[in-house]
Amino acid sequence: MKTLTIILADGPYISEYAHIAFKIADAALKRYHVNIFLYLDAVHIPRLGQSPAFFADEGELFKELAERGAAIRACSRCAAARGYSANEDGSSRDYHDGIKITSLYDLPEMIQGSDGVITLCR
Repeated sequence: MKTLTIILADGPYISEYAHIAFKIADAALKRYHVNIFLYLDAVHIPRLGQSPAFFADEGELFKELAERGAAIRACSRCAAARGYSANEDGSSRDYHDGIKITSLYDLPEMIQGSDGVITLCR
């Protein structure tokens, strides 16, 4: 099976990039394995308890992707700098289930194993 990796650097509700990534991953999961790497402010996307008034809850959307098999990883240094902590297995009490906080070194491995890479950032 081919693999698509999506890299996000913008947080939710700053731009449409999180929602665009969701739409791309949603369609790609029908034919591809999907990796999503959250970098910089994108580590806010899977945070629990968001309730935006005029937008979709991006965290819930990404939880759905993880439930369908997408590997969603957040940069550990970026997450720690923004107040998110990880358990030993990479899970976080701050994040939806299935989304892990891992090392930035996972990103090159994701890219190397991918047939295509999409980066969404300003």
